[in-house]
Amino acid sequence: MPKLYRLHRAALYAAVFGMTVAIISAASAEEIIIGAATAQTGGLAPYDQPALAGLRMALDELNAKGGLGGKYTAKLIIKDTRSDTAQTATVAQELIDAGAKIMITPCDADPSISAGQLTQPLGIPTLTLCGSAPVLTAAVGDVMFGTYPADNVQATAVANFAIAEGKKKVYLLTSLDSTYTANLPEYFGKVFEKKGGAVVGRGTFTMGQPDFSAEITNIKSLADQPDLIMTAAYEPDFPAFIQQLRGAGVTVPVYGADAIGTPTVKGLGKLVDGVVYTAAGYAEPGSKLEAFNTAFAKYAGHAPESTYEVNGYEIGLILDQAVKTAGSDDPKAIRDAIAGLKDFDGITGKITYAGTDRMPLRPVALMRYEGGEGKHIQTMIPDAADVPAP
Repeated sequence: MPKLYRLHRAALYAAVFGMTVAIISAASAEEIIIGAATAQTGGLAPYDQPALAGLRMALDELNAKGGLGGKYTAKLIIKDTRSDTAQTATVAQELIDAGAKIMITPCDADPSISAGQLTQPLGIPTLTLCGSAPVLTAAVGDVMFGTYPADNVQATAVANFAIAEGKKKVYLLTSLDSTYTANLPEYFGKVFEKKGGAVVGRGTFTMGQPDFSAEITNIKSLADQPDLIMTAAYEPDFPAFIQQLRGAGVTVPVYGADAIGTPTVKGLGKLVDGVVYTAAGYAEPGSKLEAFNTAFAKYAGHAPESTYEVNGYEIGLILDQAVKTAGSDDPKAIRDAIAGLKDFDGITGKITYAGTDRMPLRPVALMRYEGGEGKHIQTMIPDAADVPAP
């Protein structure tokens, strides 16, 4: 059912938003091309599609008011990366050839780096939809910007919460197949140990593998049993792991990060009760995010599935402010304006790039599944001194 649901969702987004979309307003004769190399199909689609929907909503609204900076109509060209790193480079080059002055890349470091290697020499400002690896910006150069809370920031928030809950021993489950799945649990481990916890075991998995029995046997056989399992596994791996873990009678709490705040994981119901994860924000009553969720439902015909939609929307707002500050459509001026943003009022809270390595300083919401629903625990910005270096 989850796989069929994802396929249905992919088809729906493709039908609604199209594979190549031009957002044009008669209010302005000038335009700025935004290239979007995003996963409309494949494993990253459940993350890229919602974020892209939010971005499109923002650009529609901005174009109705005269465009980016009130002057430049946003023309958005979308090409499918098929969740493949090599294909991402191919379509990024096609978007560059089409005249893109701003590039949007997938919700993952590896394909974003492949696109950034093309945009960096040309000085084209490049923003990942929700890629969160803190190594991303250094791996590309000064044109690359993260937009979502960084992995080491998310991990710090989760580790601090685990310590506050009295957790003492953790088992880390990683995969070397992506920067996200390899590094985020290790960031957690560093903070956890610094705060007095202990890493009592480590395991690895191959992304896309259907069988976690060996890892589960390893966990069950540990002489020093963990009171917490931390992993950055996501679809389809996390659903497979949690189902097999619980099926084997292991009741140890599992903590993760933002990639498991999805309809597929939520749809597992009681199986994921107690699972802690992160998000870019939480819609408190009367908040900007609650208002956004209402507006998005009216715009798209369905409620947001996650906070990826609002993150995409905030990217549109960031671009608008950057073009306004730059006073032109010059890519370098826009890049410099993004890099200088400080305490920018987003929907989820204040967003700062000034003084950072272009991974934004912004709040992290801690969530926990209870009764098949994501319940808000708290929203925080971790102390910078606690955040491990990339």
